Amino acid sequence: MMNTRRYKVISSQKKRQHGIALLESLIALLIFSMGILALAGLQGFMLKGASEAKNRSDASVIAQRRVAMMWTDAKDTPAALSAAYAEVNTAVPDLPNGLRTTAFNALVPDEVTVTVTWQAPGEPQHNFSTNANIVGAR
Repeated sequence: MMNTRRYKVISSQKKRQHGIALLESLIALLIFSMGILALAGLQGFMLKGASEAKNRSDASVIAQRRVAMMWTDAKDTPAALSAAYAEVNTAVPDLPNGLRTTAFNALVPDEVTVTVTWQAPGEPQHNFSTNANIVGAR
C-alpha cells in the first residue's frame, strides 16, 4: 500500500510540471530575440558612424585639393590667384548638400582659408576648415 501512495505523489508532481519546458524555451527565445535586436541597433549606429567618418575624410580631401591647386598656380601666376580661386558656397557633388568656400585673409596677405560644409538628411550641418599660407596669394 505504501508503494501505491508514493507512486501517486510522484505522478501528481509530474502532472504539475507539464509545460515547464515550453515556458523555459519561450523565455530563452525572448532573451535571444532581445540580443539580436540589440546587435541590429548596434550595426545601425556603426553604419552611421562610418558614413560620418567618410564624409569628414572626403571634406578634408576636397579642401586639401583646393589648397594644392592654389600652390601649383601660385608658382605660375601669383598675382591672379585670389581672383581665380575666391569663391563662396560653390557646390561640391562628392558630399551631401556639400558647399566649398575659399577666402583670402585681408589682414594676413598670404593666408587662405578653405571651408567645406555638408549636411546629411536629418543631421546637423558639419564643416571642415583648413588654413594655408601661399606666398604671393594676393
